[in-house]
Amino acid sequence: MSTATFSSTIQPSPGQELAAGRPLAAVTGAELQAPLIQGGHVRYANLDYGASAPALTIVSAYLNEVLPYYASVHRGAGYASQISTSVYENSRNIVRGFVGGRPDDSVIFTRNTTDSLNLLAGCLPQIDGKHTGEVLYLDIEHHANLLPWQGVPHRSVVADTTLAGTIAKIRGELSQGGVSLLAVTGASNVTGEILPIKELAALAHEYGARIVVDAAQLAPHRPINIAAADVDYVVFSGHKLYAPFGAGVVVGRPDWLDAGTPHLAGGGAVREARLDSVSWATGPARHEGGSPNVLGAATLARAAQVLSGLDPQAWHNHEAAIRAYLVEGLQAIDGVSVHRIFSDSTDTIGVVNFSVEGFDAGLVAAYLAAEHGVGLRDGRFCAHPLLKRLGLPSGSLRASFGVGSRLEDAGRLLRGIEELKRTGLGWDYVVDEGRWVPANDHRTYPEWAPNTPGTAGAAPCTVD
Repeated sequence: MSTATFSSTIQPSPGQELAAGRPLAAVTGAELQAPLIQGGHVRYANLDYGASAPALTIVSAYLNEVLPYYASVHRGAGYASQISTSVYENSRNIVRGFVGGRPDDSVIFTRNTTDSLNLLAGCLPQIDGKHTGEVLYLDIEHHANLLPWQGVPHRSVVADTTLAGTIAKIRGELSQGGVSLLAVTGASNVTGEILPIKELAALAHEYGARIVVDAAQLAPHRPINIAAADVDYVVFSGHKLYAPFGAGVVVGRPDWLDAGTPHLAGGGAVREARLDSVSWATGPARHEGGSPNVLGAATLARAAQVLSGLDPQAWHNHEAAIRAYLVEGLQAIDGVSVHRIFSDSTDTIGVVNFSVEGFDAGLVAAYLAAEHGVGLRDGRFCAHPLLKRLGLPSGSLRASFGVGSRLEDAGRLLRGIEELKRTGLGWDYVVDEGRWVPANDHRTYPEWAPNTPGTAGAAPCTVD
């Protein structure tokens, strides 16, 4: 690939081109054409993997293969039901292997990571109806790993400006006793910085606590081995792991899960139901009441298989090359700031958080989408306490990428920011339903889609 394809003045190095000039794995929609507000179309540069990653083409093909056999699971005697049940239950084994789970670890399918953590919150140990310990969490967490714990005894820690200082703070809290669970992110959804999970697991166990890792962002970017790291529970989502349908999962030690409050009271979660009482099942069925998301679990497992088959070094090099090129390029543009939490962090997934001086983050995102065909996230990323402490109470911008990305995507983003700083906006923009959109948007959408900018129903997310 020639560097001529990069219209930014900031060019990638030959090594970066070699590592990430082309996608590492094929994803569905890779050649999607996005309409530009000024006319014409351009290949959509998807830099929003951190919100929902595109499905791997292998996963899309697998879905079409399995779909004819789709039927209710566990209680059907028919051929399709038997096949669906086999696929669903085998998905547990695949997912357990994907995260390096122990043989007796439970694998429970949920709606998403948020659902998984809420499920675990209902399984914290109690004696006579009272919790036996508190949950300890950091202020850098996504709301999924923050809000579920506010309904149970809890304690929070304000992360230090260094990882070393943060670990010291966690130790200080754990040493006071009374903590039953340490809840931490595997990688920040805001900045992509990776936390030392094995070290934190050892620290939690030293003081008699267990650990749960929110791996929603980590799992799509790095191999995980919870047995080797001695992690008690891990949670993540299919929609970030290159699988459709939004299924989630919690994997971990069965004792708390088998004794906890059933997450969904309903069919399939019981041994025996009576008119005014019930005997609950143990194992995954206890928390999977109702008809499960069979295809969501199946495609999540298939995506896990594909990622497990990647060469770890090539996977790391591909992502690191895109990130290095993007960070170097952004830092070379006057008025652009790249944000991080820890001054001593050295390992980061494919996430870059930044802001452009003089421009609202939402306006920059709308401009990049409308005038350059670049999709990325803006706002507070469901991590309000962290954005506030970073001095970004109104939000920032996040570019995120993965196995289907290429350097050209990052180059398009850099070109867009360069043009914005040099010549300003090329179109007028207005706020609609709390979101910036192009004024007088004349672009057309697929005939089956609403011909609107798509801002209706967005959460305002403006008040602390």
